[in-house]
Amino acid sequence: MALSTLHNVRFAGMASCVPRRILDNLLDCPPQLRSERERLVRNIGIRNRRICHEWQCFSDLAFDAANRLLEDLGWQRNEIDALIVISQSPDYPMPSTAIILQDRLGLPQTAIAFDVNLGCSGYPFGLHLLGSMISASGIKKGLILVGDKCASVQDPLFSDAGTATALEFDSQAEPMHFNLNSDGSGHRAIMLPVGGHREPFSAEHLIPTKDENGFKHWPNALHLDGPAVLSFSTQKVPPAVVQLIDYAGIKKSDIDYFIFHQANRMINETIRKKLDLSTEKTPTTLHDFGNTSGASLPITITAQLRESLMNSNSKLLLSGFGIGLSWGSCILNTDKSTVFSELVIS
Repeated sequence: MALSTLHNVRFAGMASCVPRRILDNLLDCPPQLRSERERLVRNIGIRNRRICHEWQCFSDLAFDAANRLLEDLGWQRNEIDALIVISQSPDYPMPSTAIILQDRLGLPQTAIAFDVNLGCSGYPFGLHLLGSMISASGIKKGLILVGDKCASVQDPLFSDAGTATALEFDSQAEPMHFNLNSDGSGHRAIMLPVGGHREPFSAEHLIPTKDENGFKHWPNALHLDGPAVLSFSTQKVPPAVVQLIDYAGIKKSDIDYFIFHQANRMINETIRKKLDLSTEKTPTTLHDFGNTSGASLPITITAQLRESLMNSNSKLLLSGFGIGLSWGSCILNTDKSTVFSELVIS
C-alpha cells in the first residue's frame, strides 16, 4: 500500500556535507557556450554546483556528515543499531558501502548495515525503511546516509553531496505519514545503460562521439530524457502530495514547509503552482547547490531552514521524485530539540 503511517519514531537530527570545490555554470564553461549557458541558467535556475575532488567518494561526504551529527546529538556509537546507505554512487560494486562505513564510523558489529539503490526519491523511502524497523522491532537508534557523487564539469545540472539523518524510538513521537510509489515502465527516462549484466562494459564504450560544440559524449554516460522527466514529475507529484495530506487528516495550511527534490526551476515551479503554494513555504537551493540527487531534501533543509526549525515546532512535507521512476512523500514533525547541524564543507 502506497499510503502508510509509522508510530513511535522520532526525527532526531540531520547533517549535510558538500565538497569545497564550486563550479560556476557561467564562468566555468568555454566562451563559445556562454550565451547558451546564460539561457540555461535562467531556465533551470542552477548557477553553482559542488563537485568532489578526484579522490573523494560520496561515502567520504556521508562519513563527515555522520560524524558531525553524532557529535552534535551526543550519541554514543555503540548505541547505533542500524545504518542504511541510500545512493547510486557506491565505493565499489561490492561489498556494500554501508558495511564499509559501519567500520569507518566505529559502529558496533551488532549494527544492521546495508545499501539501497535509489536516487532522487531516496530520502522519503529511507525514512520509511529505517522508521519501519524502529517502529516494529527492537531497534532504538539508527542512521540514514543519503547522497551521490554525480557532478561533472560538462553537465550543468548535477552536484555532489552527502547527508546523515538520525531516527530513534520514542513512544511519544508524532506519527509519520508516507506516500511511496514506483513505475518501472519509465525506467529508461533516467538510466545508466552500460556497466551492469544486461550490457557489460567493453572497450567500445571507451570511444566517444563529439557534438556540435566539440564536447565528447561516452556511450556509458547517464541517459536523461528531459521531456519525459518533466512530464512525469509535474503529473505525478502534485496529486500524490494532495493524497498524502488528505490521508494524514490535515489541511495544506497545517504544513509549515513543503520541501521538494531540487530538480530544476521549471519542474519545481510547475509543481509549486499546481499545488498553489507560496514561495515562502517552498524553499529552494537550486541556485547555489544544483541537483544533489537524493541529498537535495536535507541539503535544502540545512541551507535554508536550519535556524527557523531550531527555534520552533514544525510540520514538514518532504517530496522526492526521479530515477526509477519513483516518487515518495512524507509528513513529519520536528521540535526545538531536533538537531540540525551546520553545513559541513569537506
